[in-house]
Formats: sequence, structure tokens, C-alpha cells
Amino acid sequence: MATSRARDGRERRTARGGDKHPRAGSNSSPQRGHGLRAGSRFAAALAERQPAAVGRRWLFVPHDQLSDGIGPLAREAPEELGIVLVESPGTAARRPYHRQKLALVLANLRHFALEQAARGVAVRHLVARGSYREALAPLAAELGPLQVMRPAERELRADLAPLVAAGGLVELPHEGWLTTAEDFRRAQPAGPPWRMDAFYRFVRRRSGLLMAGSRPLGGAFSFDADNRRPWAGEPPAPAAPEFRPDEITLEVAALVERSFADHPGAVDPAALPATRADAEALWAWARDACLPSFGPFEDAMSRASSGLFHTRISGLLNLHRLLPARVVAEAAAMELPLASKEGFIRQVLGWREFVHHVHEVSDGFRDLPDGAPRCADSPGDGGWSRWSGGPWPESGGDEGLDGGACPSVLDAARPLPPCFWPGRPSGLACLDTVVADVWREGWSHHITRLMVLANLATLLGVSPRELADWFWIAYIDAYDWVVEPNVLAMGTYAVGPLMTTKPYVSGAAYIDRMSDFCAACDFEPRSSCPITSLYWAFLDRNRGALEGNPRMGVVMRSSAQRPPHRRRRDRLVFEWAASALERGEKLTPAAAPPEGEE
Repeated sequence: MATSRARDGRERRTARGGDKHPRAGSNSSPQRGHGLRAGSRFAAALAERQPAAVGRRWLFVPHDQLSDGIGPLAREAPEELGIVLVESPGTAARRPYHRQKLALVLANLRHFALEQAARGVAVRHLVARGSYREALAPLAAELGPLQVMRPAERELRADLAPLVAAGGLVELPHEGWLTTAEDFRRAQPAGPPWRMDAFYRFVRRRSGLLMAGSRPLGGAFSFDADNRRPWAGEPPAPAAPEFRPDEITLEVAALVERSFADHPGAVDPAALPATRADAEALWAWARDACLPSFGPFEDAMSRASSGLFHTRISGLLNLHRLLPARVVAEAAAMELPLASKEGFIRQVLGWREFVHHVHEVSDGFRDLPDGAPRCADSPGDGGWSRWSGGPWPESGGDEGLDGGACPSVLDAARPLPPCFWPGRPSGLACLDTVVADVWREGWSHHITRLMVLANLATLLGVSPRELADWFWIAYIDAYDWVVEPNVLAMGTYAVGPLMTTKPYVSGAAYIDRMSDFCAACDFEPRSSCPITSLYWAFLDRNRGALEGNPRMGVVMRSSAQRPPHRRRRDRLVFEWAASALERGEKLTPAAAPPEGEE
């Protein structure tokens, strides 16, 4: 159940172990010790609930489909079905994922197993020592072909593809999505570049959601322009809910801390919605405490609250512990200000669906209109090795998997600075505040992701692939289908205008206007803050790629009119800041290049 103890305040800034470096250069396998130990509470609880398994039709349920509200589990008699659930230590160790993320997935998977057994569904729970397909192949031989709804993750689909091709796994449509590939094609029949607003308008019209006949309620499909108010403390931001962990959740927390000790972050069981009741409590809190004020303050940022009025449900949506169709329908039926209602629905029905389709149709940005970009040979660690001082251990089970597409139309290739990891401050209060929030919670809201983390990385010329890997590692809601469009496309403009119209970058003025971060910084936003020089230097060095962009015309003309001595200093600030942060140094006003002509 949720409780009312505050988690967003400054008094909760430190997470157990969150700032502790892992053992540098450790060669220990992160898989070691993972499994169901003798006396496991989960194993005992599952055995108590387990019905007879004979005469069943068997489904493989990936970790992103933990719901009996979609697919065969929603329609067929429980006593006729069996499900296979797989825990894969190798997959969990493929990247140095935040421990809270691992705990969220494992705790929800185990609770789902218990819930289904209690319904009368037979459960086969496996701890895989290799790939998913290697774990499932013997079961397919024993039980007959398994059915599976198409996994959202491309990486999991690639793992399973040989088993699907051999007939051991039969793929069904994933029923958790709100739109179809045909919707995506019909919304934009000319093909790329793809635009979310065109897709969103089509889906609104097709579904009739927030529509009055052929017209949108309120006369507009989006109220985004109205939802840009900074937050000055009123109305009070809700404290994020806490949950009372049961013995299964506590066992998972202990397992993660023990078996994945080299991973960053820490497990906070009180911040871990794991049961069906926890999911209901989180959604009730989101409806009551967040949605009424969500719209106007959707873009605001604050040191006082990492979430403000954002609902925090994305982690459970992406596991399907909360169903997108349900949250959209219930939000639409609520008595809410239209700007808040539409803003929330656009996040789920619009952007979330849109990025899924773009990722599918582009094969994870491997198939682009201007050719195929290079792919990384193996999964990246998002800069973990430079931060920790040692290589990330091999996880195993990666046969046939690459490390993701590496587009970079702006030729950004610098390594991600260590300041994106715990305990290595940059000296920029905005960045250091958000990074601390991320490693404490495994989460921050979408504007801090876009306009602080991705903005600073883009201005510094950081490799888009490495930034995408970092987001994938650090955020509890990040999977390839959502993190790659958000980072490689919107966050860094690495794929150019394929699905966004311009780079989303800013100087210090935007951050100062939309947050209270600057008040806690040694730099002054109107004079000494290097972010503004980084912004102008970014425009100058990318002039060839950006000058023809109609949405960049005004700022590119302003950049061209910037006095030569200012442009020289912008370049000096860029080289100073990027080099110092790359070395792990903290920026200070005293160390910045001096003002004045050379």
C-alpha cells in the first residue's frame, strides 16, 4: 500500500550506497548467486499456489507484459493455460543497470507469477543461465510450441528470433499498444520524416477521444503552449508515494544487492511498486495528487521536487502492470482542467505510441532513409568503465546481439563525462541536481531528461549512442524502443529531422526561467554560466547542418551576427568545459576562460 511519507524533499537526498563506487576493475560475474536459494520465500509461495499443470496450453510472458488484462490471459479460462516466466541474470548484467530498475522488474515478475498461480494458471518459472531462447527451447520441445505476444523490446525479439523461425515460439500481436502499424501508415502515408503531431491528430480523430464530432475539445489538439509555467511552490508538489514491501519484494531487494553488487544505485524497497495493489495505489495517487495540476507545470523543474506533478507511472506502464488503455480512458473521464487532461493523454496516446512505431519501422534506427548507420559491436556501458576505473564484466548470453545503432548527423563523438555518474559533480547545479535525482530514484521527469541531461550532452558534443546507453542503464522505465527514439532522435538530433523538426537545445536562460536550479549554482545564469556559451558554440560548429532548417532560422541568424570576439570565447568555453568535464574535473567560475577580446 502507498503511504504519505515524503520522498522528494532534500532530506531524502542520499540513497544507501548510491554514491559508492563499485569495485574498480572487478572481474566477478554479476550473475553469481542469482537464483532461487533453498528456503526462498518466492519459491515456497509459488509452490503453495501452484495448480496442476497437465492439459495446459502454454504461453511465454516476457517481463514487459505482466498483465492478465491483455492477450490470451484476458480471454481464456485460467485452468486451461500455463505461463512461462524467465529471469535472465545474463540480460540483467548486459549493462550496469541501476539496481532499482532490476528490482522493479524482478519484483513485479515474481508477484505476477504468484497472482497468476492464485487465479489457477500454471506457472513455470525459470532462471536462465544463457539466452532466453536457450531457456525456452527445451520447454517448447517438452510442452509443444509456446505462444508469445510480440515483445516490445527489439533486443528481446532478436534473442528469440531463431526460436520463432524454428517454430518453437509462435508470435501473437502485442495487445498492450493503443494503435496499430496501419494507424501509423495512414497518419503519414508519405512516410518519413515522421511527425508526432500528425500521428496524434489522426489517432484522436480515429478514436474520438477528447473530440466533439470532428473537432477537438477546446478547439485545439494540443495545449502544449499553455503548459509552460515555472513552479514557485504553489500549489504544493505532492510527496511521491511509498509502498510497504512484503517479504517477496524484500527478498528481491536482497537478491539484487547481493547478486548485482557491481551495479550502480541502490534498491529502495519503499519506492518499489511491486504488487497489483501497489500499482493500483500508484495510479490512485497519480490521479488525485498529480493530474489536476499536471498541465500548467508540465515543463517546470525544481530542486524541491524531482517529480512535481508528473505521475511516475511510466515504469509500470512499460511492464504493463498498468495498462495504457485503462489510464487513458480513466484520465479522459476525470473532471480535470482540459490542458492537464490533454497533456497527460498526449504523453501516452501520442508520444509513447509514436516512438514505438518509429522504432519498429526503422528497426531501431538501423534502417534509415539515407542509409544504414554503423552499429556498435556490443552493448555499451554508458561511460561506467571510465567512471569506475575498470571494464564492465562480460555478462554472456549476447550471441547475435549488437550494441545498437550509432547515428550522429552532427558528428558528435565525445565520451560521456563522469559527472553523469554518482559522486562526480560538474559544478553546474542543474546537471548535478538531476543526476543526483536519477541515481537516487532511477527516474526524473521528461523535461529534466530533455532540457538538462540531453541538452548538456548535446551542447558538449557527446556521443549520442553513449548517452542513449546511459539513459537505458540509469532509468527504471528505459527500454530500447523508448529510450533510443527519445535520445537518438529528440534528445540529440542524431538522426536529423527523421522524427523531430530541430535540435532541442537551449542556453542558461531557459533553465533559469523554468527552474530554481540556478539559485543554488556558483555560476550566474545571465553572465558567467558556461551553458550559454556552449549553446552558441553548438550553433556555430553545426552551422552547415542547421542553417537550412526553417525552425532554426532565427537563432542561426542571431548566431551569424554574434561578434567575432564572442564567437571566439564561445569556442574557448566549449573546449574548456568539455575537456575539463571529460577529465572528471568540476567547473568553477574562476577556471573559466576570461572575458574580453583576444
